[in-house]
Amino acid sequence: MDLLPALPKSLTEPDGSAVIRVLSYNIRSLRDDEEALARVIRACAPDLVFVQEAPRFFRWRKHAARLAAKCDLVVLSGGATAAGPLLLCSLRAFVERTEDVLLPLTPGLHRRGFATAVVRFGSARAGLVSAHLSLDRAERVAQAGLLRERLTAMDVPYGIAAGDVNETPDGPAFGRLATGLRDCRTVAPWGGEHTFPARGAERRIDAVFVTGGVEVLACGVPAGLAGVSAADLAAATDHLPVLAVLRLPAAP
Repeated sequence: MDLLPALPKSLTEPDGSAVIRVLSYNIRSLRDDEEALARVIRACAPDLVFVQEAPRFFRWRKHAARLAAKCDLVVLSGGATAAGPLLLCSLRAFVERTEDVLLPLTPGLHRRGFATAVVRFGSARAGLVSAHLSLDRAERVAQAGLLRERLTAMDVPYGIAAGDVNETPDGPAFGRLATGLRDCRTVAPWGGEHTFPARGAERRIDAVFVTGGVEVLACGVPAGLAGVSAADLAAATDHLPVLAVLRLPAAP
């Protein structure tokens, strides 16, 4: 595995603009190698982690807090109260508010939800949504629309949404997200493209999306990033993570 070019580091600029690292990761309820997972996350040095399939049952808060601590992060919102999506953040983030959202339940299908928050880095404010869309095509398309509506309702200068879309970019739900939002991988490709399955990935079903005004510096699977080993990526969970570096201009 060849080493990737170095990424810009997180920083707050003199004018209040901020460069941040955003990681999206389906962690399969911590059923795999948690130490490998923590090593991957730490090596990516994220300011925000958009988690899918966080623990949802017995002592789920303890499990989420343990993972956050191993990664030098803190729990921001989500978990069982959002039906699985979770947000973690570094201490750089100033938290304004959080909300866990449960989506309409279709009988016979798994309950879905969003972990959401509004945070500030420097003088730049951003709304966040971590999501894991349905396996059912029709429900997935509807949830993509609800996600876009949720970002708009936050009424902040910038929006960042990330998660497991459960379909490739040629699908209708992915397309609905990429209409009005920008798919960071297509804006500034870096690293690997495919995210599933972790061993022999052949499909891109995980992504980071942003609203207008956010500058995308790089986005992709961090296989080959210093400190991220192929063995850890294969052992951590059944998805590969997506790492994006974003610049949030200062508020006018």
